[in-house]
Amino acid sequence: MQRRSTCESIVFASLLTMPLVASASSPFFTEGKLLLDVRLRSEHVDDAAFARDANALTLRTRLGWRSGNVAGFHLLADVDDVRALDESYNSTANGRTSYPSVSDPEGSEWNQAFLGWDSGSGTLVQAGRQRIIYDNHRFIGNVIWRQNEQTYDALSVRHQYGDLTFNYAWLDKVHRVFGNNHPIRLQAEQDLDAHLLNATWKGVPGSFTGYAYLIENEDLPLNSTETFGLRHTRTLPISEGLEWWYVGEFARQEGWRDALSNGTVDYLNLEAGLRLSGHGLRLGYELLDGNGQRAFQTPLATLHAFNGWADRFLVTPVNGLEDMHVKFDGPLGPMRYLVALHRFEAAQGGQAFGDELDLQLVWPFATRWTAMAKFADYRSDGFGTDIKKFWLSLEYKH
Repeated sequence: MQRRSTCESIVFASLLTMPLVASASSPFFTEGKLLLDVRLRSEHVDDAAFARDANALTLRTRLGWRSGNVAGFHLLADVDDVRALDESYNSTANGRTSYPSVSDPEGSEWNQAFLGWDSGSGTLVQAGRQRIIYDNHRFIGNVIWRQNEQTYDALSVRHQYGDLTFNYAWLDKVHRVFGNNHPIRLQAEQDLDAHLLNATWKGVPGSFTGYAYLIENEDLPLNSTETFGLRHTRTLPISEGLEWWYVGEFARQEGWRDALSNGTVDYLNLEAGLRLSGHGLRLGYELLDGNGQRAFQTPLATLHAFNGWADRFLVTPVNGLEDMHVKFDGPLGPMRYLVALHRFEAAQGGQAFGDELDLQLVWPFATRWTAMAKFADYRSDGFGTDIKKFWLSLEYKH
């Protein structure tokens, strides 16, 4: 029998009891809000390792409701349903292994279901299944790119006092993007005992964030890690419509609890950019260190947003990864464009890991409607195989 999440028990008990203490005319009902997010997406994958290309046409429907506040308390619950309209792809659950992988299996499940309390004076507490995002998603994210969102059974606290914001979360379970119906349980969900601490101060010198992420994976104990880091960002106006900015971040990671030590590995992210009349240029260097036995890993991150959209580096190679990149973005008529160029190498030994070109156009063409076209072209330099991916999507949010 699967272990029932403590937070899951709390929130489902709350779903039953809250309506009993809130009359039909109370803000709990009258100020409630229906939530709807529908996304139709086509994903084409041309991977040189396969004789066939993958063509995935999937429809994700997310339906939910958020109550109004009663004495600061509120409920939020939403359900995801993913349907494959063209299943010419390996979803990791449908057995179609002759096709390249597109990690969007069919299925329906609770996406979020939590009880929240807002003090009205800067403190927010949430217990239950919820999305958790810290900073730029690099360590803790919800993987919103995939049709099924990554959420957590957790107790989270956020407190804001002036320019200081403090976040703490205890994670009991992670529900992964493969969906709770996946035939392999560890693909569907994993039991955790994780403590996340994240504090940010914003002032004239910029933003400073310190964090400690102590993540014990009870299902995969060798993957348990402790990570400590510091992040700094600053924007500096130069003249009207012209500004420059920079980011510096450093973290150190090692095994925790039952994980093998295998040494300490570091993370470094350096970026600088210039923005003129809405158009931006950024240069960046990201290092995920490796020592041949272990490498710096961020398994709870929104990994698709980093190290190229072809998703060749969702797991950092044991000799680490260096990602040198340049990105351009800005308005293009009613749309926004983004162009990114990556060069990948091993952090230890300097082996070439290939390069990648990423292109994206986003068009918010009507209220609540967004269309997107996106392309990734990864050239391996002998590290694995070449791969091209192309996406078209249409999304409605209410």
